Amino acid sequence: MTIRVLLAEDDELIREALAGLLEREPDLEVVATAADGRQAIDRALLHRPDVAVVDLQMPAVDGIGVITELARQLPACAGVILTGHGRPHVLRQALTSGARGFLAKGAPGTALADVVRRVHAGQRYVDPILAADALTAPPSPLTPREAEVLKVAREDRSIREVARAVFLSPGTVRNYLSAITQKLGAESRAEAYRIARDNGWI
Repeated sequence: MTIRVLLAEDDELIREALAGLLEREPDLEVVATAADGRQAIDRALLHRPDVAVVDLQMPAVDGIGVITELARQLPACAGVILTGHGRPHVLRQALTSGARGFLAKGAPGTALADVVRRVHAGQRYVDPILAADALTAPPSPLTPREAEVLKVAREDRSIREVARAVFLSPGTVRNYLSAITQKLGAESRAEAYRIARDNGWI
């Protein structure tokens, strides 16, 4: 029996390379490819693949958004997310979105084919390196209130706006942002925001 696969990846070279690797497998057929998340959803609904292999970071709709939508509209399609990092919050989001597989982008082509077969058979697969990354990631050094202030402040919102949004005085917001920047070893608020966002702390 042939397993029908949809492949969504915004980088054309990677997309073509992965499609070529999967097409070499006698039991796999790439029935559609997509360059962004919106296209991935539309083509999945059109071609009704058995498995959707989706890059985590894509334009229009990200990989988790695609998998969530397919779980709702095409529950028979098993989702596999490809990513370059195993941050704990990303792994949790991926699995709660309905993804059956979570694989590192640099994994060999045979590994991807194997994961496609596994999720099609109803199993789950999490790349052991990504899982280890997620499990060994440091806990957030921020208190819940600090995380809330930083999330609202983002990289460049004015102190006055942030103060209004979180019901604090501008001076208190300044103190929070100063403490957060120090805690994260950042040079600026923008850098602190990026560090916290990339680690899944906000």
